[in-house]
Amino acid sequence: MADLNGGIVGVDNAPFDADQDAVITTFNSSGTFTAATYTTQATVLVVAGGGGGAAVIGGGGGAGGYREISNHPVPSSGVPITVGGGAASSSAPNSPGANGANSVFGAASPITSTGGGGGNGDGAAAAGNTGGSGGGANGNPATGGAGNTPPTSPSQGNNGGNSIGSGGGGGGGAGAVGVNGGAGHPQNAGAGGAGTASSISGSSVTRGGGGGGGTVASDGNPEYSAGSGGAGGGGEGGNGTPGGDGTAGSTNTGGGGGGGSYSYPSMIGGAGGSGVVIVNEAAVGTVNTSGIWDMNALYDNVKAGTWV
Repeated sequence: MADLNGGIVGVDNAPFDADQDAVITTFNSSGTFTAATYTTQATVLVVAGGGGGAAVIGGGGGAGGYREISNHPVPSSGVPITVGGGAASSSAPNSPGANGANSVFGAASPITSTGGGGGNGDGAAAAGNTGGSGGGANGNPATGGAGNTPPTSPSQGNNGGNSIGSGGGGGGGAGAVGVNGGAGHPQNAGAGGAGTASSISGSSVTRGGGGGGGTVASDGNPEYSAGSGGAGGGGEGGNGTPGGDGTAGSTNTGGGGGGGSYSYPSMIGGAGGSGVVIVNEAAVGTVNTSGIWDMNALYDNVKAGTWV
């Protein structure tokens, strides 16, 4: 039978161009991935859960570790997927926020992204927690937590911001370090580090933003600014007014939680955002499938040397 282009349509083993038929699977929670029959490699994005912001002039939580790997081998059998949860919110003073949980693709040759580090709480005068990205320091002079811990190449994250005044440092992001607290004014809090954009799902989406640091009671003083959340799901820091708790990182972005402020009773640090795992089964060459072909397509494939 003739098609509209004059080709002859028949039944045979037709070449399937998987480049034009990419399969994208998104895991917002843990599960099992089963590859299509033609898949031997895939691009995989693994984002861990974000760290929690600390309470009471707290440093922002670090973003969950962020790793995107191209041409990763995919086994034919089921692949276990772990999506890390974000750290819980924190209300305990003088203690750091909790770390987020790891996200993992696979068991053999796994891709593991480490949970984001929690921010540090006021009074501890200690560094933010280490993690995929590090947590921000607290309102005492202190150092932000180290990111890319344990180290991966390329790096899975960045350091949290220091505190050089009274404001909390921002949590590190997948794409940038957290901003130091106390910059420009001693009570200013640092912004969370920016995340990283990916088009693995077909359109550009930014994930892995660090949480902003919390500030002291503003008393109506506009100079006391809270740290904004980093682009990619980072939570905002507490702004020093009643009801101005740190906000949570966005779900399935691995964003860090915002640090709490110092304005009773609003001292709570925000929870970290949960992680995500995305698999893009783009084509690797050409495969046979039983179906319908036309002579025009056959000619094009023979000419290109892709008919098998």
